[in-house]
Amino acid sequence: MESNDIEHISTGIILREAIRNGTPTGTLAREYIENSRLVPGPVVRKLAESAIAAAGFDRFVLDGYPRTIEQAEWLTEFLIEHRTSLQAVVSLCVPDDVIVNRLSKRRVNMETGENYHLDFKPPPEDVDPSLVYQREDDRPESIVKRLAVYREETHPVEDYYRVRNLLLEVDGLGAFDAVHDRIVEAVRIFVSSAE
Repeated sequence: MESNDIEHISTGIILREAIRNGTPTGTLAREYIENSRLVPGPVVRKLAESAIAAAGFDRFVLDGYPRTIEQAEWLTEFLIEHRTSLQAVVSLCVPDDVIVNRLSKRRVNMETGENYHLDFKPPPEDVDPSLVYQREDDRPESIVKRLAVYREETHPVEDYYRVRNLLLEVDGLGAFDAVHDRIVEAVRIFVSSAE
């Protein structure tokens, strides 16, 4: 499986761009995100629908979507309507303390929107430090709230895909490249065995 010709669709990135650009969707989403709540399904659904259609309903990876059973059901129906389906759903297995540590070290360039990580991808030396900030929802207390929301609303999505024999659980510990390679290999084996 070649991963370099697959469209990466991150609803989080799409939402952050909408917020940064001050669009009506961005303004609405900001209120939810700043209160560590999930953005309403219909808002995210429209963004996902547009992005999947732009990818031609083929060779895409959804990152951070679906997050609820309702979204998963909608996605299944939407893909069936367009004569396609998911080939695999990857769940990264990472302990909560590691998640809090990782996310709390994420930073964003307020001019470009580029994401950095203090350990794995620090801001380049030529970037003005005053332009680099920590998002409200990347503060430890917000991450703990987000994990509680995840347990209640998103974790059941794993069971939704598990019973459909689509769920792959992959060890999410380690360096980015190592985790990426594990994901690619797990999906390659899984898809090959399903053919």
